[in-house]
Amino acid sequence: MFLPARMRKLKIITFEKYTDPVIRSLHEEGITQIDNISERIQEDPQWAQLLKPSKPTPQTTRIASLLMRTTGIIDFMNTLITKKKKMKEVIKEFLNPPIPKKKKVEELDSETLIKKAEEELSKVETRIKSLESKLNQLDAEKGDLESTISLWEKLIDFDIDFTDIEESKYITALVGKMPIEKFKRAPEKIKEITDEFAIFDVETEPPTERKIFLITLKEHEDVIAALLRRMDFERFEIAGLKGKPSEVIQKSRERLKEIQEERKTTIEEVEKIKNEWEEELLILKEQLTIEKERNEIYAAFGETENTVMLEAWVPLKDCEKAEKIIKESSEDHCVIEREKPNPDDEVPILLENPRFAKPFETFIKMYSPPKYNEYDPTIFMAIVLPFFFGFCLTDAFYGIIDALVGFILYRGPGKVNKFMRSFGIIFMACGLWAFILGMVTNGFLGDFFPRFFHINLPTVIPLIDAFKEPQNVLLMALVTGVLHINFGLIVGARNNIKMGNMREAMGSQIVWLILEAGILLLALGWLFNIFPLLIVGGSTAILGIILLVYYNGLFGLIDASGFLGTILSYSRLLALCLSTGGMAMTVNIVTEICANLIPVIGVAIAPIIFVFGHIANDTFQSLGAFIHSLRLHYVEFFSQFFMGGKRKFTPFSAERKLTKIER
Repeated sequence: MFLPARMRKLKIITFEKYTDPVIRSLHEEGITQIDNISERIQEDPQWAQLLKPSKPTPQTTRIASLLMRTTGIIDFMNTLITKKKKMKEVIKEFLNPPIPKKKKVEELDSETLIKKAEEELSKVETRIKSLESKLNQLDAEKGDLESTISLWEKLIDFDIDFTDIEESKYITALVGKMPIEKFKRAPEKIKEITDEFAIFDVETEPPTERKIFLITLKEHEDVIAALLRRMDFERFEIAGLKGKPSEVIQKSRERLKEIQEERKTTIEEVEKIKNEWEEELLILKEQLTIEKERNEIYAAFGETENTVMLEAWVPLKDCEKAEKIIKESSEDHCVIEREKPNPDDEVPILLENPRFAKPFETFIKMYSPPKYNEYDPTIFMAIVLPFFFGFCLTDAFYGIIDALVGFILYRGPGKVNKFMRSFGIIFMACGLWAFILGMVTNGFLGDFFPRFFHINLPTVIPLIDAFKEPQNVLLMALVTGVLHINFGLIVGARNNIKMGNMREAMGSQIVWLILEAGILLLALGWLFNIFPLLIVGGSTAILGIILLVYYNGLFGLIDASGFLGTILSYSRLLALCLSTGGMAMTVNIVTEICANLIPVIGVAIAPIIFVFGHIANDTFQSLGAFIHSLRLHYVEFFSQFFMGGKRKFTPFSAERKLTKIER
C-alpha cells in the first residue's frame, strides 16, 4: 500500500494475423503500457539478428488525414457559430454540467472505418466547403471595400470625378497633403518649373496641414512631384480611381451591408449543417483518434516474417487478466513470458492508494512520481495536508465555507472532470480540519461570539485558545514539525537502506535522529533533574555530532543550522493561524465601529462590511493556508527522503467519451 503498484513485464509473441485483435483488445481494456522496443532492436546486434523494427500500418496516414479533415470541419463550424450565454446559464452549466451520453457503435476494422469516414465526410464536406469558400470571398471583398472607403475618405473634400483624370491623355493630378507652412511656398516653387498648373486646397483637422489637389500637364508631373516630395508632401495613390468620392463611398457602404446580410445567411446554413452533423462528426473524430493510436502503436514492435513481438508493462494484479485477453484474442496462438522488473529497468510508476487518498495523488504527480522501490507518501499527505490547512486557517466558519465549496466542486463540475472531483474532496477534508481546529482554538469568524454575544464557544480548549495562549499553539506547531520531519527521516533511511545506500542513510537521516534523541534526553534530564538521563543524553548528542562530522565533514555542522531552520519553518502554522484570527477580528471591529459611530447609514453599511470583509479574509487566508501547507510538504518534508523522478504509468487505453462498443 505504501509502495507504487508492483509491476510485471509481459513479452508477447504472436502471429502477424492475430496482432490486430490483440492490440484492439488491450487498447479497449487499458491495463497495459506498451514499450517501444524498435530502438533496442536497432541498437543491439543480437536483437537485430532475430527481429526487425515494425512500422506503422499503411492505413495510418489515411486515418490521420481523415482525422484532420474531420477536426477541420468541426473547428470551422465551432469558430463560426458561437452562442453567447447569459451569466445565469454559464453558472448553471458550471454547477451542473451535462454528462455526454455514449452512443453504441460497431467495432470496425481500419479499412471499414476509413470507408465509413470517407462516405460521411464526402456528404458534409461538399456542402461545408462551398459555404466556406463563399465566406472567404465575402470576407475578401469586405476587406477590399473597407480599404477603398478608407482611401476615398481622404479625398472626400474634392468633389471631382476621378474618371476624367484617369482617362485624360494630357493632364495629370497630384493629390495628397503637406504641412501648412510649406504649402504656402509651394505655388511659387512650382511656378519656377511651369505656370501651367492649378491647385486646390482644403484645411485638415487639426489645421496644421493642407490637403491639396494639383492639376498640371503630364510632361511636368515627375519634376513637380519630386519638388513636392522635398517639401514633405504625402501623396495619395489615385491611380485607377473612378467616380466621385462621395458616390463611391456610398456605393461601397451599401455593398458592405449586402455582404453582412449574405454572410449572415451563409452562417445560418452552416448552423443547419452543424445541427444535422455535429454529433456524427464528433463520434467519427473519436473513432478515428482511437484507430490512429492503434495503427501507430505498431511502430513500437519487433517482427519476423510471420510473427510480431511486443513488450508491455502491467500491474501485478492485472497480469492474469491481460494474459487471458491476449490468449483469447489470438485464439491461443501466442507465447507470453512474465518477468519481474530488473534493477536496470525503468519501471513505469502506477500509484496505488486507498480511495480516500486517491485525490492527493495529484500533488505527488505534480511534484514527481516516486521511484519503483521508494515509499509513496500519498497516504501520509492525505492525512497531514488537510490538518496543516486547518491549522493555518483555524476558523470554524471559514472551514464550513471551504467544505461547502469543496462539496459544490465535487457534485458539480466533478461529475465530468476528475481534477475538479479530486479538488472538491481535498477542499472538503481541509474545511473539516479548519472547522475542528477553529472550534477548539476559539476561532469562529475571529472573535465573533466574545465580541458580539460576550460568550465563548463551549468547545474551546483553554490551553490552546489562540487569542489567549499563542505560545502553546506555537509549541504545538513546532512539535508537529518535529514529528513530521522525523517521519520523513525514518522513511528516507528505510529507502536508502533498502537500496543499499547505507552511508547515505547514516549521513542524511540516521545521524539527525541520534542527535535529536540525545538533545531530547538532555532536556528531560535537565527539566526533571535526573542525572543518569543527562549522562545518556549528553553521550548520545556527542555521538550524533561525531557521526555528523564523520559522514558529512565539517559542513555537517553548518547543516545543523539548516536543519534547525527547517523545524522552525513550521512556526508558520502559528503565524497563519494568528493572521486569520487577527484579520477576522479587524473586520468585526470595523463592523462594530461603523454600526455604533455612524448614525443611521452605519447600521446599513455594517452588514456589508461584515459579509464582504469575511469573504475576502476567507479567500486570501484559505489560499495562503493551502500554499503553505503544500510548501511544508514539498520543501521541508519531501527533502528528507523523497527522490522521485521516474516515469508515470501511461496505459495504452482507448479514451471513449462519446462512444461504447456494441458487443
